[in-house]
Amino acid sequence: MTVNDWLADASYKLKAAGIKTNRLDALVLLEDMTKKDRAYLLAYPEKTLSSTNVLKLDTQIKRRSAHEPLAFIRGKTEFYGREFIINKDVLEPRPETETIIELLKKLVEPGRDNITIVDIGTGSGALAITAKLEFPKSFVMATDIDPKCLVLARRNAKKNAVKIEFRQGDLLEPVFNVHRHITALVCNLPYVPNDYRVNRAAAMEPRQAIYGGPDGLDIYRQLFGQIQTSALPVQYIFTESLPPQHKGLEKIAGHVGYSLKLSDDFIQVFSNQMISRS
Repeated sequence: MTVNDWLADASYKLKAAGIKTNRLDALVLLEDMTKKDRAYLLAYPEKTLSSTNVLKLDTQIKRRSAHEPLAFIRGKTEFYGREFIINKDVLEPRPETETIIELLKKLVEPGRDNITIVDIGTGSGALAITAKLEFPKSFVMATDIDPKCLVLARRNAKKNAVKIEFRQGDLLEPVFNVHRHITALVCNLPYVPNDYRVNRAAAMEPRQAIYGGPDGLDIYRQLFGQIQTSALPVQYIFTESLPPQHKGLEKIAGHVGYSLKLSDDFIQVFSNQMISRS
């Protein structure tokens, strides 16, 4: 079977299954299998694929037709221009989460000393690792309640050659004994309301990484409650949630002395003016 024939067949199957990105997904899987970029594959559509590769590719197309996330099939994804290992234990990092890094760079000078960044609910570690790479002088800690997530996050840290302190625990609990001024908490916590219908691909991701209670904000309530009771010195708190939830999250933050500083799409940044930079 030629490249062109396989692409046409795979795209048709994915389209029939309701995959809107059918041709792109097929092309991405073909790139992975052949180790050739799409420019080459499209320039030489008559190239013949081995029967072994066709068999493997057809198995992947069957999985994608069942709406399994492309990242799970590939075992990897891209975040902020870098590659990360992904498996079914973690939520695939979304492009909108990259805005956290952009806003962090607006508020904090990347070359500055004495920066402490804590990623709460790190999952794959993509956000913490990206923060460390963009702020090389910073001290970065990442927490997660699920030990399986931390196993993968450590693999990604090694893959990207960065040193991050990983700790297991519920939200901020592993951070309570860290005697540091925290420059930024970066938090992509579960925020989807329990009765919200996610697409079939997202439904295959870990439920505990998606749903956040009746209005989706229960985990953030716990987070800000921990900040209040622990009196942790946190300058900036970066959160991700649905835009219709922003007013509610702003009220939750306000109850513990944090006000909205910046907002961009899904991301909000809250600051506490009483906590000075150290």
